[in-house]
Amino acid sequence: MKDIGEFRQENGQLRLRRFHQARWDEPVIFELSHPGDRAIYVPDAGPGIRERAADFVGTVPAEMRRSEVPRLPEIPQAQVLRHYVRLSQENLGADFNVDIGQGTCTMKYSPKINDQFARNPGIADVHPLEPAESTQGVLAIMSAMEQMLKAISGLDRFSFQPRSGSAGIYSNFAIIRAYHESRGEGLQRKEIITSLFSHPSDAACARAVGFDVVTLPVGPDGYPELDAVRKAVSSKTAGMMITNPEDTGVFNPYIAEFTRLVHEAGGLCSYDQANANGILGIARAREAGFDLCQFNLHKTFSIPHACGGPGSGPIGVTAQLAQFLPNPTIEFDGNNYFLDWDRPHSIGKVAHFYGCASNVVRAYAWVRSLGPQGLREVARVAVLNNNYVMKKLLEIRGLSAPFAAGRPRIEQVRYSWERMTQETGVGSADIGIRAADFGVHYWTSHHPHVVPEPCTIEPTESYSQSELDEYVAVIKHVIDEAYTAPETVKSAPYNNPTHRIVDHSPFEDPQQWAMTWRAYRRKVAKRKTADPVQECVSSS
Repeated sequence: MKDIGEFRQENGQLRLRRFHQARWDEPVIFELSHPGDRAIYVPDAGPGIRERAADFVGTVPAEMRRSEVPRLPEIPQAQVLRHYVRLSQENLGADFNVDIGQGTCTMKYSPKINDQFARNPGIADVHPLEPAESTQGVLAIMSAMEQMLKAISGLDRFSFQPRSGSAGIYSNFAIIRAYHESRGEGLQRKEIITSLFSHPSDAACARAVGFDVVTLPVGPDGYPELDAVRKAVSSKTAGMMITNPEDTGVFNPYIAEFTRLVHEAGGLCSYDQANANGILGIARAREAGFDLCQFNLHKTFSIPHACGGPGSGPIGVTAQLAQFLPNPTIEFDGNNYFLDWDRPHSIGKVAHFYGCASNVVRAYAWVRSLGPQGLREVARVAVLNNNYVMKKLLEIRGLSAPFAAGRPRIEQVRYSWERMTQETGVGSADIGIRAADFGVHYWTSHHPHVVPEPCTIEPTESYSQSELDEYVAVIKHVIDEAYTAPETVKSAPYNNPTHRIVDHSPFEDPQQWAMTWRAYRRKVAKRKTADPVQECVSSS
């Protein structure tokens, strides 16, 4: 009998997995609908029930009632199950593959027991308009999570209202604006300082709030130099929003000097902690001199990324700025938790209600299961994994890690395939498409594309050494193909349900966009009517 373990090795190296993803010609669920089909038959009300039940519909104002029954798809349960299982087979994700290539997004393992907590009826069925008297448990968990974030950051108060990291960044800018307006300097303080490799949302949200943006260039180590900060600060400075470590994975050791210079100019400092996974329990916003911060519970604290939402981007502030937090805040009077709406200096609401409770519960369970030492171990292992992968990847031909040469990184690295592209004609995006043929995910970079032919890798603490080795082996195999058979890479994918998109023009044409099935059908019908040839075909 052959040893199966030997089969997984080839010339002493790990043999790549044989991977081929399911490919279904799966219709949209509305196309599967047939009139009269049902997933469940709801029994009619029995004798006497209608008479005793209140006329609920009659209590709804006429202008709020539907004029017709909602046009939902009519499908039996078994077909619904098969439909969604087929779709799931066409996906890659953190529960399916080695997903370390989603750099800056901290894709990590989300314990499934935490999903059970979130689905508990006491959490999942709570209505956000319920009075505080009947939601004491939810408010207690959110209040306890606030205490944990206070300890992790060193700041004094938190709000869970923002539903994403960018929403948290926006909210902190709104607080900075409110602070300066309260001091009569709102018209004077119009500039926000950020850095080139901070998250793009830092500059974008500043613009959205109404600030002008001053972007600091990077020095040879990948972060701005002190002289650049000195030149940027002025009497117009409202504040600084900066990521540290930045999206290159390089930690700025002079960050406390940055915040000191901004404070001397009269500005506030906000810490974008989207990249906090490598510094949990090691470095805090308070000691670095920050007045505000934002965390991504849907990344750093294990909540699934959820295709962009709903996430949770809680914001923290010093005691001086707590009066400006969004309404309402969660308070405790010694006996009961309550929502405090009587806050005249609040920036108001930045989202409905007071936070995504189910996501806060997931993060709360994750932190409680780890404890302070566990959080520190998360950071240590994330940094170890990242530097292990960096060492292995930099042994591959054509790859470099710009900036901070020879220095370790924190939780991610932005690499460059510039030399490989010059030598083969294969680009970083081509590598990502081909890597998916082996069941792994790979990401290039968000803007700005200062690093030529970039890719950003963030292993997190969730992956074993063997999984990291497997990922590196896939990338090495693809690069070997790039040098020996570049068209193989440039023509990928082969083992995936999707094809390579060559014509991107439809993405730039709003006339071809359809956000819902009914919008799609309306546009198709309109196009057929506008096409005389199609009209003739339809009429015949």
